[in-house]
Parts: sequence; structure tokens; C-alpha cells
Amino acid sequence: MTRAFLIVMDSVGIGGAPDAAGFFNEGRPDTGANTVGHIAQACAAGRADLGRTGPLSLPALDALGLGAAVELASGLKPPGLGALPKGIWGAATEVSKGKDTPSGHWELAGVPVPWDWHYFTEIENSFPPDLIAQVARAAGTEGILGNCHAPGTAIIERLGAEHMRSGWPICYTSADSVFQIAAHEETFGLERLLTLCKELAPTLHAMKVGRVIARPFVGAPGHFTRTPNRRDFAIAPPAPTLLDWAYGAGRVTHAIGKIGDIFSHRGVSHLHKGKGDADLMEHLTRLADEAEEGSLTFANFVEFDSLYGHRRDIAGYARALEWFDAGAARFMARLRPGDLAIFTADHGNDPSWTGTDHTRERVPVLAFGPGLAPRCVGQVGFADLGATLAHHLGLTERGAGHSFLTE
Repeated sequence: MTRAFLIVMDSVGIGGAPDAAGFFNEGRPDTGANTVGHIAQACAAGRADLGRTGPLSLPALDALGLGAAVELASGLKPPGLGALPKGIWGAATEVSKGKDTPSGHWELAGVPVPWDWHYFTEIENSFPPDLIAQVARAAGTEGILGNCHAPGTAIIERLGAEHMRSGWPICYTSADSVFQIAAHEETFGLERLLTLCKELAPTLHAMKVGRVIARPFVGAPGHFTRTPNRRDFAIAPPAPTLLDWAYGAGRVTHAIGKIGDIFSHRGVSHLHKGKGDADLMEHLTRLADEAEEGSLTFANFVEFDSLYGHRRDIAGYARALEWFDAGAARFMARLRPGDLAIFTADHGNDPSWTGTDHTRERVPVLAFGPGLAPRCVGQVGFADLGATLAHHLGLTERGAGHSFLTE
């Protein structure tokens, strides 16, 4: 029996999405966005030397075919990423009408989103009065703070002190289909925040808002920091996914990071959480040794997106990629004959781009298994990754995709 690993490098896009012109950041279409390509160009030009120096160095991922995948997806030859691929490589294109976390992950797991998400499009006064009233009633307050589009760290700095004085929850959104609530763990209470989000989730999900996100923080004015106790209350996938197929066939499934939340905890045998991506890498490396025969491990590494993409921090994103590459090499060295690991992403978040939101991009397909022959699988669909892993595991369900490793 074999094992399968699906590893999502959150927001590590490679440009070239054919429909990028229909997605926007502050009024600018995402046409030309290229997360990996533009980071590589900035590094080569000496514009990303904070905490690191020189061209982008990703020997493990580039050996699998990352540089070649960027060129395949977008036509851009990323400086420093020119290795001859020794893995199975290609580029994947999304069909779901969103550049958000649930859309990308569900489609990677075989289920494209069949509906249009609801977005709060107004930058200020973003939420309807009846929703605001419901939040206030559920929170036991006279109102809410925020009611706007905002980066999470910025709105906490701006409204955190007022939140601590008034007790009103900070509610905000973005270009994604999300409703986020920030609250101080000590003065408002972590369990109170989680309960509030859980109670509101059915209303938001009925509106086809993808996620209600609890964003707890601690500290004092001028020194607020978000904690690892974030919780996503996501709408359930509209059909069984790769996790459900494996779990239903009696296989053990491991969810690393926020995978459990993204899939509403369906089809998950074991959850593996941590304070940050370093903890998650430890889980992934350990499971390379310990995961059961026939099991599926599904991981998300979020900090590329949350700490560097949204904050448009090119050097920080480059440091995170180089750190991850070293961890990926350690993980792959532990895999066994018969294993298949696929590294990919769910969308882009080009740190060189206008605005602070995700960018519509193709994503890399980098597959590795001891003894597997190198090959280019070309342009594939997101759902083909789920179908490929299902085929590898001998599962009968394949979802909307087709295996690119079928002989």
C-alpha cells in the first residue's frame, strides 16, 4: 500500500492565470501578477536583502521543477531558478470563481465551487444593518467597531484600544468572501470570541460568505499581537472531497494547519496544529516517518500569505520560501518507495502587487516520490491534483479531475 501527501504553500502562485483580468486589487486587474517570479526578480536585483542576500535560493523545489513551472505558467524565466527538473512538474489553473482559501483548497481536493461567493464590496460601511444588529445582539454589545475593509494587523492597531474600552467586537472584511472578528483574548475573552463566530456562521454561510474568522489578539495599545488561536468557521464543501473519499474508504487522514477548518472537519482522522509554520513543518517531517500505510496527509503552510503576501513584504516572503525549501528537502529525504508528495498552492499573493489582497494566478505542481521518473505533466487543472492522489491511493472516487499519473 502507498501513502500520499498534499502540501499547500499558501499563496505561492506562479502567474499566468488566463482570467486574471477579471480579478482586482484596488481597481488594478491581476493581469501580470506573479508571486514567485516577481520575488525572484526582486532578489536578483538586490531589492530583497533584508535578513537574506542574493538571488532567490530554492534548491529543493527548483530541482523538482519550480523554475520550469513558473516559465510554463507565465512565460517568465525566474532568476536563480533554472535547474533541470528531476521531479514531476507542471502548472495548475483554477476554474472556481474566487481567489480565496476555500475555493483553492476545495478544487485541489476535487470539488470546484459551483456558486458565486458573496462579497462585501463597500470599502467603508461594508455590512448591512441587519447583520450588524445580529452581531451586536450575539456579542451582548450596543454595536460593533470597524465595519470596513482592512488588513488585520492594521485594524487592530487602529481600533484595539477603543475595543478594550468599549468591549465592542472589531468586524472587518477584505476582497475575499470573509467576515472577520478581532477581539482581545483577555478583555473580551477567547471562548466568547469563538462562540460569537460559531453562532454567526450559519447566517453568513446562508449568504454564501465563505468563512467567519475569529482573530484573537493580546497586548496593550501600540503593542498588540495576534495569537495562534485563530479559528476559521468555513462553509462546508458542496460535495465529498479527497479527504472524504480517503476517510470513507477506511484510510487514515492527517490534517496539518488550517486544513481541518477549511473542510469543516469533514473526513479528518487527526488534526495537527501549531503556533506557526515551524511547528507545522515538524508535524509534516514527523508524519513522513509515522504516517500509516495507505494514509493521506493534507497540509497548509499559511505564513507565506498571512505574514508576507498581504503585507507586501518581498524580503520576508523570500526568507519564508528559503526556509520552507530547506524543510521540504528534509521531508522528502524521509519518504519511502511508493509514497507520492505533491507541493502546490491555492492562489497567489504577489508581494510586489498593488493592494493587500490575493492575486489570481496559476499554481505550481511539483510531485515527488522515491523512484518516480521525472516528467512534465504540462498545464493541468486544480482538481487533477486530487484525482492524481486518489488514483495513487487506489481510491475509486476522483471528483472533477483526472489523474496526470495514470499510465
